[in-house]
Amino acid sequence: MAERFFYPGPLSAAVVRLEGEEFHHLVHVCRYRLGERVVLFNGDGREYVAVIHALTRRYAELLIESGQEVSRELPAALWLAAPLPKGDRSQFLVEKLTELGTARYLPLQTQRSVVALTATRLEKLRRYVIEACKQCGRNRLMEIMPAIDLTTLLTREELPAIRLLADPRGEPLRSGHFPLRQAAVAVIGPEGGFTDPELAQARQAGWQLVALGPCTLRVETAAVFVASCFAWRQLEDKERRA
Repeated sequence: MAERFFYPGPLSAAVVRLEGEEFHHLVHVCRYRLGERVVLFNGDGREYVAVIHALTRRYAELLIESGQEVSRELPAALWLAAPLPKGDRSQFLVEKLTELGTARYLPLQTQRSVVALTATRLEKLRRYVIEACKQCGRNRLMEIMPAIDLTTLLTREELPAIRLLADPRGEPLRSGHFPLRQAAVAVIGPEGGFTDPELAQARQAGWQLVALGPCTLRVETAAVFVASCFAWRQLEDKERRA
């Protein structure tokens, strides 16, 4: 199978130029040469077969030969809101959510959040999404939304109808919490947990509290657990219909 490379623009032109990190990966890591074929994607849901047409010291020109719609998305969308973990754990969080098919990640600010989403960190997170898509085969990028505070999120109208908030005081998470082919939004709390006023606000706004088992999970572990449950539920129905 040909290696996948990301191109940050329309792939409707006959010839495109690969530069920067993708060029380095193409030539210096994968050691592709003139005339060899690769797969390009740009997040529009399609894969494009391209042949290396020209190589310089700074860029490669690729000739687009064909493109086709290739969907590896879940039957329904999951929005997942969680505070950014510290250090490299944020990379793990974003990579695994991408691989599991999560549609949107919302960096969450709560009363006990520690890490802030800076412009530099946001750019890194988006790069992690691209790298994860290259590896797992998704042709649509998981969206990383602007940071949002919990109060705003809980009262936001344009959210999926299925709204879950993870907390040990909720009922155990079950497959029935994720109806088939229905989008959902799930909220994970900070390492110190939600405050009592935050939980009261969630209940008042109609959110359902769910527990993720008897153990205390890190933010990224809880997020991956919920995303895995959602993906399993949706794929179970997809296989049943196949």
